[in-house]
Amino acid sequence: MNRIRVLVAEDSLTVRRHFCEIVSADPELMLVGEAENGKRAIELCDRLRPDVVSMDMMMPVMSGFSATEYIMAHCPTPILVVSSSLNRGDVFKTYDALAAGAVDVLEKPADDELRGCWEKKYGAALKLVSRIRVITRPRATLERLGHAQIAARNLKGVSPPAPRRAELVAVGASTGGPAAIVEILRALPERFRLPILVVLHINAPFAASFADWLDGQTSRRVSCALGGESLESLAGRVVLAPPDRHMIVRDGRLASTRDAPRHSCRPSVDTLFESIARSCGPGAVACQLTGMGSDGAAGLLQIREAGGLTIAQDEATSVIYGMPRAAVMLGAAERELPLDQIGPALAALAEKEAETPV
Repeated sequence: MNRIRVLVAEDSLTVRRHFCEIVSADPELMLVGEAENGKRAIELCDRLRPDVVSMDMMMPVMSGFSATEYIMAHCPTPILVVSSSLNRGDVFKTYDALAAGAVDVLEKPADDELRGCWEKKYGAALKLVSRIRVITRPRATLERLGHAQIAARNLKGVSPPAPRRAELVAVGASTGGPAAIVEILRALPERFRLPILVVLHINAPFAASFADWLDGQTSRRVSCALGGESLESLAGRVVLAPPDRHMIVRDGRLASTRDAPRHSCRPSVDTLFESIARSCGPGAVACQLTGMGSDGAAGLLQIREAGGLTIAQDEATSVIYGMPRAAVMLGAAERELPLDQIGPALAALAEKEAETPV
C-alpha cells in the first residue's frame, strides 16, 4: 500500500513536532518534509511533491494564505488549513485560503481536548484531503476583473431556463463551497434582486465570521439569518444559516431552529430546501454545490417535484462530487452545470423574470 506523503507547515516548533509525530505514527501516512514558514512550504512543495500539505495560516516570512495561493497557482496540491486563531482578521485569511483552493480547515486542538481525539481527527482529515482532486487556480483572476465585467462576460451565450415566477434562490454547499459561492455571486449582475439563502457546512469555530468575509467578496449585502425577516425585505441580499442552527422559510419569513442535526449537519441543506419546497413551490430556485455526503439531495427533489428549478454542480468542477452526485442520482437536478455556468443561468433567469408581466 502506498502511504500518503505529508508536508507539515507550522511556525511553532512544539506544535510542528507534535503534528509530525502524529503523521509518523500513522501507518497510512509518511512525513516527507516540514516547513517553518510559507516560503519554505512553497520550496518543499515544489521539490517534494507531497500528496497533502498541512498548512498553518499565521507564519513569518510568508503567510499560509500567500503560500496556499502560490501553491495552487504553480504546483496544485491538496491543502488542509490547520489554524487556532479565531481573530477576525486571521479567520478571514483562512477563508481567503479556502477560496484560493485549500480543501478544508481544521481547528488546532484545544487545551482541554482529550489527547488522542484531536490526533485521530487530524489524521483522518489529512487522508480525506489527500484524495481530493485539485486544479490550478491562477492567482487573483477574479480580482483583476470587476463584478460587472464578470457578469457581462458570463452571460454571453447562456440560454435562459423555462419561464417561471422565481421568488428566491437557495444554495447548499460543503467542501469547496466558499470558492464556489463567491464565483456564483460575482457572476450575478447588480440588477439581480432575488433573495439568496445559503447553507454552508464549515467547522463551527470558523462559521461565525463567514458572512462578514463573504460580504467583502461581493457587492451584495451578506448577513446571517436573525429570524423573522420577510423575503420581500431581503431582495438582492445574501443570507446565511447561522452557526449550529437550521434555517427555514415559513409563511414568507425566515426562521431558525435547533432541531436535531440532519446527516450529522446543523445547519442542514435538506432542512432549508424542504421548507422552501413547502413555502415557495414553483417559485424556488435551488443549487446543490460541491460537498461531501448527501445532505440536500432529498430536499432538492422536493423542490423539483413542487415545480421549482433545480441545479446541481457538475463533477468536473466540483471539489467533491458527493452532494451533487446524490442529487443527480436521485433525479433531483433539472440541470447539471459547470460552476462557471450556474451564476449566468441564475442571472438569465432574473432577466427572463424582468420581461415577464406580473
